[in-house]
Amino acid sequence: MELCSKKKLHALSLAEKIQVLELLDESKMSQSEVARRFQVSQPQISRICKNKEKLLADWCSGTANRERKRKRESKYSGIDEALLCWYHIARAKAWDVTGPMLLHKAKELADIMGQDFVPSIGWLVRWKRRNNVGFGARHVLVPPLPPEPPPPAPTPQAQLPLSLKDFSPEDIFGCAEVPLLYRAVPGRVGTRDRVQVLLCANSRGTEKRRVLVSGLQAAPRCFFGVSSEALLASYHPDLVIPWSEWLAQFDRDMGQQGRQVALLLAARVVEELVGLPRLCHVRLLPLSAASTTPSLPSSVVRAFKAHYRHRLLGKLAAAQSERAGPSLAAAGAAITVLDALHMAAAAWAKVPLQLIVSSFVQEGLAPGTTPPDPDKASEMPPVPGGLSLEEFSRFVDLEGEEAMSGVCKEEVSPEGEEGHGEDGFEPLPTKADALRALSTLRRWFECNGTSPELFENFYACEEGVERLCCL
Repeated sequence: MELCSKKKLHALSLAEKIQVLELLDESKMSQSEVARRFQVSQPQISRICKNKEKLLADWCSGTANRERKRKRESKYSGIDEALLCWYHIARAKAWDVTGPMLLHKAKELADIMGQDFVPSIGWLVRWKRRNNVGFGARHVLVPPLPPEPPPPAPTPQAQLPLSLKDFSPEDIFGCAEVPLLYRAVPGRVGTRDRVQVLLCANSRGTEKRRVLVSGLQAAPRCFFGVSSEALLASYHPDLVIPWSEWLAQFDRDMGQQGRQVALLLAARVVEELVGLPRLCHVRLLPLSAASTTPSLPSSVVRAFKAHYRHRLLGKLAAAQSERAGPSLAAAGAAITVLDALHMAAAAWAKVPLQLIVSSFVQEGLAPGTTPPDPDKASEMPPVPGGLSLEEFSRFVDLEGEEAMSGVCKEEVSPEGEEGHGEDGFEPLPTKADALRALSTLRRWFECNGTSPELFENFYACEEGVERLCCL
């Protein structure tokens, strides 16, 4: 007796399912007749009719893969939708979108949403297939037709006017955009790449928001394989500060703490804000356009730039101290945007609390009648060797000397060096590389008479690295 073979399941694509719906609507054919025509079962046709609205929505969206037969929902649908939204923005700006760039953005969005998610190559392939995103090598995307402008959303700022007296000093925040020539070299006009740095702190200096660095590079090579959650500063691939995203995150953070805070902003920034999200916990207090008072005290901004330049000069001096080390211009050109993020975070942390308090009060940005005299020496770090105080002060104020036309350029590898990994990137360091680096650093300390305090800091770093290697 011959066994009957199991009937093979015939699944219909999205385009075929739309044809089924058209036949049922436009003709008098029954579900059974349509099922025989498409060589499927009648219950399958019935399920298509039940999901009619969803199928038509997918068909009209233009983003669904019309040849795909099954649509499996992603476990991280929120990240899927957010990344697709960002992808369309990248298309509108004609960015060179790559696989590593999409993976980096997906991880960044997951961190913002508070989800424990690490995107993989397989996930990215499925995401592209789900959303009908084209495959292939790098390509510059052609911007689509401009979308219709959204209707103006009501802003919560159009409420009763508030003043600084309505908030405690701990809940008054000031912020400012700071142009920064992140790898400028003293006495030379060569490499002068500019980024925008967003600084924000409260008037008591007890809270400093995470530094945001904004530059024109969509995907700097130095960020390959870097975990954004491990950095103390954020990077945005556009020279314009993403105010809407930043304000929305600030509002969420204050909401989690159950606080109502005031944020001082320049009138120009408030006027230029487009698509301002509804803020429930942050009230914007724009300064008068005729006022010369900055939204973040100028002495605080200058202290940040002084500490950044001091750290930059230290890094350049260390590079030149090697035998046959590079020239000053070459050492400056080797500074990457990732280096700038680390130095900006370190410089912001070094701005003293006392300076922030006294500066806010003196500028009239926080309540107080008799502000303490700030220690002007604490505003500036020690003057580096080889420079006079006047030369270092001029170097700190470099951005104000002239309008700079150069912006953050594409970083390239030194001449004669080629990448070894995917897309020309160098391979990522392994655990063994990290342990060997620790051993080398300790040996160097041992041979150069390091102070006990530095050894203590090294031991803490060594313990932390070893703990990570055991994970």
